[in-house]
Parts: sequence; structure tokens; C-alpha cells
Amino acid sequence: MKLTTKGRYAVTAMLDLALHSDKGPVSLADISLRQGISLSYLEQLFARLRQSELVKSVRGPGGGYCLMGGAAEISISQVVDAVSESLDATRCEGKGNCQDGEVCLTHYLWQDLSTQIHQFLSSITLADLVARRDIQVVGARQDKRKTTGYKTEQCITLSEIL
Repeated sequence: MKLTTKGRYAVTAMLDLALHSDKGPVSLADISLRQGISLSYLEQLFARLRQSELVKSVRGPGGGYCLMGGAAEISISQVVDAVSESLDATRCEGKGNCQDGEVCLTHYLWQDLSTQIHQFLSSITLADLVARRDIQVVGARQDKRKTTGYKTEQCITLSEIL
């Protein structure tokens, strides 16, 4: 079972949004910088996330995206489903035509695995991930490294210039 880039990036972006949601709307540019995901790709993903009513956009200065509801109400499977990702581990994409138009010997095994993966991801919310210490450590490291278009280690103060 392999989750594609679209699903991975959507979960990563939504987790970043959840980590920073206490500061107000989060811009896609900031998510892009912190996570190394192209801005145009994020725009495509967030269009789908908005259609699925997982996020809402805020326009104007200081605008960006906010979670609809709370992080505790959004499961990882909802995020993956919103970007039309399949968690299907079968070779036939669940159609049952794996071997010459009929079900193959292991079809039901892979179908059961797909169900287990979906149930597992349904049991985890963004809030569950935000609460994890290891995720908080990574988030803090990313915040120190990148902020609104400038690498913090490259920023200098006006007094250093003068």
C-alpha cells in the first residue's frame, strides 16, 4: 500500500495549518516555505479541501486559510478522501477484475488491508497529531528555520548593517 504524493502533501499541509491555526489564518506561502511544497500544488489541494469544507479561506491582508471547525473534528482519512486519493491496496482498484476479468486469489486480502488502513486513518485526527511531542519538535524546528519568505539564519538587523 502506497499513499501517493497528493495524499501525503494534503495531510502535511493540513497538519501545518493545524499547528499554526492559533495565530489566525495561515497563508499557503508560509506552508509552502515550511514544508517545501510548491505554492501552485498547494492551491490545487486547498481548492479540494475547501470544496470538502475542511478549510475556509480568509481574504485580505493577513488572510489565508483556517480549519473549518476544530482540529479534533478532522480525521486524516477525511483529508485523504478530500483530495480524491484512493487507499485501495488491490491491484484492480477494488473492481474485482484482477485476473482475466475475475477476482484474483489475494483480492480479498488486499481489500481487507485497504479497509484497515482507512479505519486506522479515520481514528486519527489533526488534534491527535498536533498533541504529539515529536510533531511539536519538528514544527518548532521548521518555524525557526523558515518564516514568511526569509530564512531566519539569513536575517540581519538594521543595527548590524549600520
